[in-house]
This record gives sequence, C-alpha cells and structure tokens, in this order.
Amino acid sequence: MIEFRNVSKHYLTPTSRKVIVDGLNLSLPFGAKVGLLGRNGAGKTTLMAMVAGSAQPVSGEIRRQGAISWPLGFGGSFHSELTGAQNVRFVARIYGMDTDALVAYVADFAEIGEFMDMPVRSYSSGMKARLGFGMAMGIAFDWYIVDEITAVGDSRFKRKSLAVFNSRLKDAGLLMSSHSTNTIRSYCNAGLVLENGRVRYFPDVEDAIAEHEANMANAA
Repeated sequence: MIEFRNVSKHYLTPTSRKVIVDGLNLSLPFGAKVGLLGRNGAGKTTLMAMVAGSAQPVSGEIRRQGAISWPLGFGGSFHSELTGAQNVRFVARIYGMDTDALVAYVADFAEIGEFMDMPVRSYSSGMKARLGFGMAMGIAFDWYIVDEITAVGDSRFKRKSLAVFNSRLKDAGLLMSSHSTNTIRSYCNAGLVLENGRVRYFPDVEDAIAEHEANMANAA
C-alpha cells in the first residue's frame, strides 16, 4: 500500500507559489495499476519522486509498504566515471542484493558486452537506457514507478524488455505517468488526475482519461 496522509508540496518561484498537491489524503492498494495524468508542468514527476522517496513533501507523510522502485524512464542516473558494473554493484548494495548476481543479470540482459567494464560516460543514451532497465528488472520491487515508458533497442530487444516488465507487474503495483492515453490504457486499470494542486483518484482508468481530456479541453 502507498498512503498519503495530509501531504502538501509546493515550490516558491520568483513571482509566485507553485502548488503540486495540497492536503492530499489517499491510499493506493497493493497491486494497483495506476495511471497518473495531468498537463505539462502539473507536477507529475514531482509526485512520483515523492512516492519513490527522492523528493520530500513540505508537510504530511507518505507511508509505503514494500520495496518501491526509483522513478524509471527506462533510462537512469549513473555515476559517469564508474563502470556499468560498478554502478550496478552500488545499487545492489543499496537494496541489499547479492552484487555478483545483479551484475550477472544486468550484463546478460543489457547486452552491452565489454562496455559493462567501461565508464558510463562512454555509453550512448541507448546503452544507458539498457543498463538502467536491466537494473530495475533485476530487482523484484513491490511497486514500479514509471515516468514515460520508452523501450530502447531493436524490435527483438524491445519485445524482450516489455515481456520482462509485464512479468514483473504480475506481482507488483504500478504508478505510471505518460502523455499517451493508449499507453495508460495498456498498463493501468485505475487513474489519478493531477490538476491545479488537486489529485482525484478514479477506480476506472477510462474515467480518469475522460477527466484529464476535459481538463485539457477547458484550457484550450
């Protein structure tokens, strides 16, 4: 379960106060597949970062049961001077995993060969995405936080990546943000709509999409 208890988050800008959420109380049950919808700049990335623990609310509390992934864009943030293998070992230690086992899994999955032992600064963007995705899939999270799913590589690698991701979701919850409503429909059965600092939960993802589209139309 992910539970928001009177959570508020805002940023101060030179001219105003940008409210992300204000007094949010909400529970997402274990195993829920939730699509997060909102216009550009609404705060979707910030909300997901708070769920993941990489950003903190100004007030209130977020309670989490189970292991939560970092926000995934199927890319990742790495220490550029460390090798791919060293980055994987670092993450393995954070999550209490066997370092050799995770390195072996990622090396096999990412298919970047000798680059596993080269600094990440020498990687292409696609290679970084493969490394990040491999790390995420090598850890059995209870919740996956996904910011714009983008499978990289050739068609064979994309099929493999999405097959593994779908397999992981059988036993895990999902909080996914995407500008594509078709992607949200494919992965989610419920929805959150973030608009002007207010979050509405919809048990039916189609209702969430309809609300989001109405918000966008009213702003046009």
